[in-house]
Amino acid sequence: MPARAHKLWGWLAKEIMTLDPGAFAIVMATGIVSNAFLLQVSVQLSAVLFAVGLAAYCGLLVLSLLRCAWLRRAVWADLTDPRLVFLFFTFVAGTDVLGSGVSLRGYDRAALGLWLLAALAWLALIYFSLAVLTFFNTDRGVDIVQSGWLLAIVGTESLVILGAAVAPMLGRLSPTAFVLLHMLWAIGLVLYGIFISLFSQRVFFTALTPDKVTPSWWIVMGAAAISVNAGSTLVAASSGIAFLESMRPFIDAVTLVLWAWATWWIPFLLILGIWKHAVCRLPLVYTPALWSVVFPLGMYSVATLRLSLTAEFAPLRLLSYAMAWIALAAWVLIAAGLVVATWRSLQPSRRQA
Repeated sequence: MPARAHKLWGWLAKEIMTLDPGAFAIVMATGIVSNAFLLQVSVQLSAVLFAVGLAAYCGLLVLSLLRCAWLRRAVWADLTDPRLVFLFFTFVAGTDVLGSGVSLRGYDRAALGLWLLAALAWLALIYFSLAVLTFFNTDRGVDIVQSGWLLAIVGTESLVILGAAVAPMLGRLSPTAFVLLHMLWAIGLVLYGIFISLFSQRVFFTALTPDKVTPSWWIVMGAAAISVNAGSTLVAASSGIAFLESMRPFIDAVTLVLWAWATWWIPFLLILGIWKHAVCRLPLVYTPALWSVVFPLGMYSVATLRLSLTAEFAPLRLLSYAMAWIALAAWVLIAAGLVVATWRSLQPSRRQA
C-alpha cells in the first residue's frame, strides 16, 4: 500500500508539474452548460453539472496554488511566454461563470466574492499579458492567432455578466460599478475588433494547413457570444444612471450584430473541423483545448436566450434550447475523452505499484 501510494503521489506530482495554464477551461465549459440548463431545461441536470464544475474548480485551484508554491520558475516561465500567458484568463472566465451559477442559485455574497477574485486576477493579467506579447513576441515569433488572445476578451466580458448580477449589492458604489461594467463591455468589443481583423486575414488570405486549425478557434464564436450575453445583461439591468440608460438602443443594436456574427461562424467552424478530421484524416484525440469547443456552444445557448428575452422574440428560445443539448452532448464526449486520457496516464503508475 505505501508503495502504491508513493507511485500515485508521483503521478500527481507530474500532473502538477505539467498543469496546463488553460486548465480552468473545463470549469468554463461545465459551468456555462450548467447555467444553460438551469435557465431553460433541467434544474436537476444543471445541479449535477454545477457540482462537477465546482469540484473541478476547487481541485484546479489547489493544484495551481501547489504549483505556484513548488514550481515558481515554471509558473513564471508560463507567464512570460506570449504563447501561454493568455491561457491564464481561463481562471478569470471560469471564476465568473461559476459565480454566475452561484448567483442564479441565490448565493449572492459568494457570487460577489468570486467576482472580486476574478476582477483582481483580470487586473493583474490584462496589462501584464499585453506587455509580455509586446516585449517578448519579437524574439519568439509567436502566432497571435494561436496564442489565446481571445481568452482575454472572454475574461473581460465575463466580468460584465457576473458584475451586473452583484452590482446592486455594492450600495453607494453600485452606480460606479455599472459605469465600470459598461467600460469593460466596450473594452472587450475593441479588443475583439482588433483580433478578428488579424484572425480573418490569417484564415482567408494565407495558406491554411490542417494542423493550424485548432479547437481554440471556436473561441472566435464564443467571444462574440459572450459579448452578446454581456450586452443583453447590461440592457436588462437597471443602473439608475440616465446616461447609461440612454445607451440601451446602441447596446441593443451592437448586440444583435454580434449575435448574427457568432451565428455565422458556427457552420464555417464545422466545415473546418470536417476538413481537418474527415478530409485530411488527422486523428481526433483528447487535449484540454477541446473544452474550448464546449464553452462557445454553451455560451451561444445562454446568449441567445438572453437576447430572446431582451428582444421579446420567442422563436430564438427554441434555438437556445437546441444549442443547450448540443453543448451537453459535446461536454459528454469530451469528458469521456478526459476520463480515458486520465486512465491511460495512470496505467504506468498502476503497473509499477
